[in-house]
This record gives sequence, structure tokens and C-alpha cells, in this order.
Amino acid sequence: MPKAPDSLDTHLLRVLCTLIVERSVSRTAIKLNQSQPAVSNALKRLREIFKDPLFALDKGRLIPTERALELHATARTILGDIDKLFAERKSFDPAQSEVTFRIGTPDFLSVVFLSGVVERMRREAPHARLIIHPLGPGFDYQRALAEGELDVVIGNWPTPPDSLHLTTLIEDEVVCVVGQNHPLARKGMSVEQYLRAAHIVPMAYSVVHRGVVDTHLASLNLSRNAVVVLPYFSMALYLLPGTDLVFTTSRHFARHFAKFLPLAILPPPFDFPRMRFYQLWHERTHQVEGHRWLRNLLCDVGRRVLSEGS
Repeated sequence: MPKAPDSLDTHLLRVLCTLIVERSVSRTAIKLNQSQPAVSNALKRLREIFKDPLFALDKGRLIPTERALELHATARTILGDIDKLFAERKSFDPAQSEVTFRIGTPDFLSVVFLSGVVERMRREAPHARLIIHPLGPGFDYQRALAEGELDVVIGNWPTPPDSLHLTTLIEDEVVCVVGQNHPLARKGMSVEQYLRAAHIVPMAYSVVHRGVVDTHLASLNLSRNAVVVLPYFSMALYLLPGTDLVFTTSRHFARHFAKFLPLAILPPPFDFPRMRFYQLWHERTHQVEGHRWLRNLLCDVGRRVLSEGS
């Protein structure tokens, strides 16, 4: 296949298309804000490149050759595509958009938070779709963000990667949760009782993504007595009633389940750091208007979750 000459540029294509429409060098020069000699010189270059006269003069008008008419259709398409590249980006209208948003999160995403996100999206962006993608030890979420497989990842690991953008969604205190009939439900627990207790512990997302609780205990050279390890964070609360198990989590998460399960919420015997839930995204989508709308929505819902729980 012949290679396009490097000397062919968008200016020459615009001259060609305008000459075919105007059938006049002088009118083409006026329309393109060029001098007549400049247009004549461009036409000369076009004839050399395509090895065709392109136009014949008849009664003062330029009549395009068959080759020029063939080129016109292709040139219009090329110029249209180039104009699209530089056209002003359409503003994002959530009420009309049919975009699909993909959020990756481990199982710890609070039900009350997610329900708030879905409620807002259905009200403000009724034609949009939301896909929640589970994360796990074998899933490379940084690659997924970079390649567009995910738009946002929600995490709460103590050390998020520096290569991604981050905003905090929820920052909440850590509490202990037990069944209402647990021996410690009314009097609380000491450090010794906490360490001896039987704990439900969520399975670590990965070796390098340990949660706030275990990270803090490890810094004190301590560990919990994990007798039940679950891959599903939200299942833990259902296992507490009628058992001697203890679950350590965020206050807003515990408060939600305590509304319909016989649970008691206790202060922990350690000064755990606050549990921070944040959203991560790649530079690829940092300036995309629709993605900014989604990230702002997630922040709004996070603030509402905390204000309603306070």
C-alpha cells in the first residue's frame, strides 16, 4: 500500500475541499482567510502530490476532475475526524448520560454507604449503570484503574499507593461488637480480655493490605485470637448473637447492623487509629467530567453516612 506523503497536511486538505465547493481561487482565499497566491501555491502542491490536475478552468470556474471528487469524500471525513479531536468536550449531564461506572471494592464496603450511592445515582443519573467489582488477593486493582477496567477503587488500607489520586470518603472510630448476651456486653473489656477473646476476623485482602486493627496490634507486637476467619465482611455481624465472639469494625458499620440484630457496641481497649475509607483513581480519569461527578457523589454520600450516624 503506497505511503501517504509527509507533505500532505490538513491545510492542503481544507484548500482542496473549499476549492471544490467554491469553484474559485479568490473565494476560497476569502473563506480561508488566505491570500490568492497562497491558495494557488497550495493547489500546485496538491497537483504534485496526487499527480492529477484536480481542476480544469471553464468559463472562469474551476471544474473538479473525477480524481478531485474522489479525494473530496475522503478529505471531508478526515477533516471531520480531526475537528472532533479539537472540538469542545460536551459537558456531562447525569440526567441524560448512559455511562457505565465501575467501582472496585473489597467486601467491607458498608451496606449503608452503598445504598446511599445507588439511591443518589437512580435519582440523578437514571440512565447510568453501576457495576461493583469485587477485589481479592489475585486482582491487580492498580492495573485495572490504569487500563480502564475500573474507574474507582474504594479501600481502607493503612498505606494506599502514592501513584494514585485519593480522597477520603469516611473517617470513623473503631468499636467492638458482641451479641447482647455476651458476658462483656455490659461491662466492656480490658486489654487482656480483648486478647483472650474469640474474634471474628475478615480475611486479609493481601499480605500487604492488612487492616487498621491488625496493623496497629502488630506494631505493639500483639495479635488477636482469630477463631473465625471470613472472606465476607458483612457476614460477621450475623454470627455474633448467641456466641462469645467479638468483631472489631467501624462505628457506622456496627450501628447499621445493631438496628435489626441483638448486638452491643463497646469501646475497644486499644487506642486504634480511626478507620479511613477512601477512593482511589488513576490520572487517566482525573479530568474527565463524568468521573469527577461520580467521585463527588461518593464524597457526598460518605459525609451523609457520618452525619446521620452521629
